[in-house]
Amino acid sequence: MEDNIKILIEKALDVRKNSYCPYSNYAVGASILAEDGNVYVGANIENASIGGTICAERSAMTNACSSGARSIKIIAIVGGKVDQNINEMDWAFPCGICRQFLNEFASEETIVVVAKSSYEYRMFKFNELLPNAFGPNNLE
Repeated sequence: MEDNIKILIEKALDVRKNSYCPYSNYAVGASILAEDGNVYVGANIENASIGGTICAERSAMTNACSSGARSIKIIAIVGGKVDQNINEMDWAFPCGICRQFLNEFASEETIVVVAKSSYEYRMFKFNELLPNAFGPNNLE
């Protein structure tokens, strides 16, 4: 699993370069290893209306869904100010909307990796970041 995590972090760092963040100047990249074995990436894309902004995590998951994937094994997230070097990066935890959005596709086994680099990261079970979540099972 550690090799997968390092690959996902590197892909998130790479896609972060495509972030469009002229308002916050905070670039985020995310990569998802889906249950289908494929990796899907996304960057944050801001909008002047603010409400039209999409975070990197949701961007990656919509990429996965558009390709037919519906279940997340691991998601890696990296972020920080555009001009920060890798040694100054923040821990870019998913926002509340992203946590709720990802809950639709996460399981008890889903791992969330919040990283500064491929050698400095934290791992969480998804339900640690969104305990007692409302999701599809509540509607059965």
